[in-house]
Amino acid sequence: MTDRKRLHLLVEGQSELTVAQELLADHLHEAGWTTVTVSVVRTQTSSITHRGGVSSWAKIRREVQHLLGQKSLTALTTIFDFYGFPADAPGVSSLPAGPAARQVEHVEREIAAAVPDRRFLPHLVLHELESWVFAAADQLSGLRGEPELAERLRADCDAAGGPELVNGGAKTAPSKRLLRYCTGYQKVIEGPLAVAELGVAGLRSQCPHFDAWLSKIEELGTK
Repeated sequence: MTDRKRLHLLVEGQSELTVAQELLADHLHEAGWTTVTVSVVRTQTSSITHRGGVSSWAKIRREVQHLLGQKSLTALTTIFDFYGFPADAPGVSSLPAGPAARQVEHVEREIAAAVPDRRFLPHLVLHELESWVFAAADQLSGLRGEPELAERLRADCDAAGGPELVNGGAKTAPSKRLLRYCTGYQKVIEGPLAVAELGVAGLRSQCPHFDAWLSKIEELGTK
């Protein structure tokens, strides 16, 4: 096996970077990828380059095209939140009616069509990375020493139909709920730790959209 099987994950911020490095990288190596690299999307204001956050599709597209310009790259995928994704991104203004899974798949297809490179497999987390933290309810509860927290997170998941479906807007999205439920919550530390402790198998068993995306990446790693 040679270095030609290189997968790159372009991610939205520090939480996604930690999850990619601490949870997904080893799993993807085992799935057949020789090299797995990760970077946080760059956002530039005048002469200053910042990392993290996605305020416009143009910034994401510029980064994607830059990465695809690397001949050593076998495949490029992304970890961005569907919740709050830029309104000017392909597919966002034409969301179909129906389940959230149908909507996020629509946007992913439109993004892929806007960057027609067979190596590019766009992926948006349904609805945001904190959905994965909801899946890790027991792990987060244990880390914080708050047994009642797991019950509260599971109740939200049950009411929504699963962790990926916990979403209700600017005040009730998973990240907003965690800030209300967890005093002093440190999203870039506690969330990724809980998700890493849950593990890939535990996460994919509760999150169908994550499972479908990971299965595609695993399949590519065996070719």
